Amino acid sequence: MRQAPQNRFHLKHFKAISLAISQYEDLDMLMNHFVEGLCLTFKIKGASVLLHDEQESQLFRVASYGVSEDYLAKGPLFVDTKDDAFTQGRPVFINDMLSDPRVQYGDAARSEGIVAMLSFPIKCRSTVVGLIRCYHTAPITLHEEDVDSVAVLSQLLGLVIENNGLKNFVNHVQIAVSGLPLRLRKGNG
Repeated sequence: MRQAPQNRFHLKHFKAISLAISQYEDLDMLMNHFVEGLCLTFKIKGASVLLHDEQESQLFRVASYGVSEDYLAKGPLFVDTKDDAFTQGRPVFINDMLSDPRVQYGDAARSEGIVAMLSFPIKCRSTVVGLIRCYHTAPITLHEEDVDSVAVLSQLLGLVIENNGLKNFVNHVQIAVSGLPLRLRKGNG
């Protein structure tokens, strides 16, 4: 008989991670620390943060931990209607990467020793902007509260990503306005 999965994210860990997410200044460092923390907490092989590019309809890896450069360079990751984590906005568990039709690069997973994958949507409000993928060398079973915790943290990450994008936009506008002649900046033109 299989044992029920052990809860690994306790309230004190959740609070500490939530606080850290809200206070990071460097988005790249935040995402790298986030995937590393997932791997260490759940004792899994690796994890990645992938962001969606609407024009290309692809997911681009922006952070990863525990997976090889060969695996990361396996090819483009196209958004597929079969990927429930992205299209349905809910976590998806794939316990057999070698035979599941939703997996784009089964041979690369085999070479990397990856058997199972968990995908969590990164949402900003109700829009999915990316995925967190967790990879392991054996099927993964998480406690229901851990799944909920990672899903909530993924949403917090989505808000931070949006905020960072808005901050970059405002900075570009400020730079553009500062390049205007003084008479136009004062509204006299």
